[in-house]
Amino acid sequence: MSGMEEDKYRSYLHGEDESSHKAFVTAFPRGFAFEVLKVYTGPPEIVLKFRHWGYNEGPFKGHAPTGDLVEFYGVAIYQVDEDMKIGRVEFFYERGELLGGLLKGAAIESSAMEAASSCPILRNTG
Repeated sequence: MSGMEEDKYRSYLHGEDESSHKAFVTAFPRGFAFEVLKVYTGPPEIVLKFRHWGYNEGPFKGHAPTGDLVEFYGVAIYQVDEDMKIGRVEFFYERGELLGGLLKGAAIESSAMEAASSCPILRNTG
């Protein structure tokens, strides 16, 4: 696999801004579960297969919620130290699996988005 093809499946989650966190908390008000399906290697490099899933019950970047289950599968690589503290994490997955489910809702106006994301509980999580 070439470097360009490999980057298609790579997601650099470290350092994403607060707006990204808020968008996902709003889109998945009941949470976005992370399920470990299989662990391939043990410490200090832990490689595992995962499923990330939740119900799209809130707006996402200008799209109305669908109420549908949104899920995707991928592989994660965790680097841990001798105390099992995580030093580095990489996630590999097909972004289209996630975004396709979130962007299929009807487009909504920005005023409706603001109202939907102004929940006093959710707005303080990000």
